Amino acid sequence: MKRFVILGGGYGGLTLAQSLLEDTIPDDVTITLIDRMPFQGLKTEYYALAAGTASDLELRVAFPSDPRLKLAYGEVSGIDFNTRTVHIEGQDPIEYDGLAIALGCTDRYHGIEGAEQFSTSIQTFSATRETYRQLCDVKPYGQVTIVGGGLSGVEVAAELRESRPDLNIRILDRGSNILSAFPTKLQHYVASWFYNHHVEMCGHVSLTRLEQGVLYDQNKSIETDVTVWTAGIQPVPLVQQMDLPKDSQGRLIINELHQIPDHPEVFVLGDCASLPFSPSAQAAEAQGKQIAEVVHAIWHNKECKLGEIKLKGVLGSLGKKSGFGLMGKRTIIGYVPRVLKSGVLWMSKHHLG
Repeated sequence: MKRFVILGGGYGGLTLAQSLLEDTIPDDVTITLIDRMPFQGLKTEYYALAAGTASDLELRVAFPSDPRLKLAYGEVSGIDFNTRTVHIEGQDPIEYDGLAIALGCTDRYHGIEGAEQFSTSIQTFSATRETYRQLCDVKPYGQVTIVGGGLSGVEVAAELRESRPDLNIRILDRGSNILSAFPTKLQHYVASWFYNHHVEMCGHVSLTRLEQGVLYDQNKSIETDVTVWTAGIQPVPLVQQMDLPKDSQGRLIINELHQIPDHPEVFVLGDCASLPFSPSAQAAEAQGKQIAEVVHAIWHNKECKLGEIKLKGVLGSLGKKSGFGLMGKRTIIGYVPRVLKSGVLWMSKHHLG
């Protein structure tokens, strides 16, 4: 693996690059990190960028400056596993001996007509800035609709409420409650916060199509000025199009060393990898550290056995003064989880995640 290429400089890809640089690298090895942007965007905080409570400059993390790391910028358009080349739009192909796919995810629209065309996203830095622009243009007392009552939808709604107290904000979800994957106590706390801050929660909504300014729950129309889509994710189109074994969510099947079984020189991490838990920045970072162990073992002709990835928990924010979290089976609510989340953000900005 003399030419090791990392596709994607998000939480997983950047952690992998940093972890590789922390140990001795053979003199004949080159590491290349490819991303569409010249910095990492802190995706877990994009809700704040969309709401206007954080500037894009605050959510940029510089890539490492190290003579052992080459940086390349552009849109990855294809991977040829037979010739071991990565194709980048408008550039010459890049050859690899070892490859890490950490390209992240995109929105899942569940086949709903007009969903992609008539909603806005927080999945990429540029899309989030466009979402911010649209939200800024909503007139006082206008209506914002957030589709999806999971973690992302909840954080967008709460942050937008603090940013624009004049707006009418609603969350639509297919289930009966927001944050359906979380314990009941936590659901009730967040629902109470929304009730006290005048955020409407609508459950059992099954959207059939979207048009400009209108959403349809079966035959019932729901008017809106801006619709923010947070109703699920899937791997990026490049991964979707790969003719390789995938799980029910379209994520690539990997072995215990995070490799594609038929292509052991290729590692997959983050939202593109089939893991026994939901995609998250924390999981991607944990994978990045483990893959670095495997790669270093290969470089130095050593065996490598990895332990089980254990996640620390989940933290969410309700504006700047309140939050919620789940640490193992323990539910935490109020100011403490919000402070903890701010600490995690500080560590991410300083490459200490």
